Amino acid sequence: MYLPQLLKKAATGEKLVALTCYDASFARILIEAGVDILLVGDSLGMTIQGHDTTLPVSMTDMVYHTGAVRRGAPGAFIMADLPFGSYQASPAQAFENAARLLAAGGNMVKLEGGAVMVDTVSYLTQRGVPVCAHLGLLPQSVNQTGYRAQAKDDVAARQLIADARTLDAAGASLLVLESIPARLAAEVSDSLQIPTIGIGAGLDCDGQVLVLNDLLGLTARPPRFAKDFMAGASSIKDAVARYVISVRNGEFPAPEHCF
Repeated sequence: MYLPQLLKKAATGEKLVALTCYDASFARILIEAGVDILLVGDSLGMTIQGHDTTLPVSMTDMVYHTGAVRRGAPGAFIMADLPFGSYQASPAQAFENAARLLAAGGNMVKLEGGAVMVDTVSYLTQRGVPVCAHLGLLPQSVNQTGYRAQAKDDVAARQLIADARTLDAAGASLLVLESIPARLAAEVSDSLQIPTIGIGAGLDCDGQVLVLNDLLGLTARPPRFAKDFMAGASSIKDAVARYVISVRNGEFPAPEHCF
């Protein structure tokens, strides 16, 4: 699947369903269960490598796992994270590393940050690199913010809306909203031309994403916005299919998963 097909899906009002994925075996299962977007997330630093944060993840790691996911799901739409330190120095640095992820099998790269990333988003998209922006809780900024909900006051909310609009205008094709009030996510989603993908951002986003390990009940202390879909499921594929159906039917996230 390519970006125009994905955006056409969203334009019809169908919720986009995304999950993190790090290897070939899970890639095959997730696609068979109906997932639209496989996110090769730098969350692999925590889920696969055992780190406390995503910060130690390298470009070599991301290229390796992106290639593995592509081999497991040849026809999938794959989004790959640009890891910490691989894009912040300059737009040219971002392009060099984004090109490596696309060559490994990615269809799109994801990067974190608001107005400071506008020039980079524009630079990438003008050179053929589709970009998903990411606002709200930014895991790569954990040393500044910690792991807690963001944009809870009016000033921060207004800034997030302004950043979202600027990233949209700069050429981003998707926007992940993480751990922000549901009402704010709804306002952002209504104000943009591009689809939003929520994670702890309420039901009114144009799609949802979760960390696969959270969905499968493998996380010792899962975040508030996660749900264990493995509970009561007959298989991993069944658990993922339940998630897909719950997102498309508007049943997930429920109020208890929102801020």
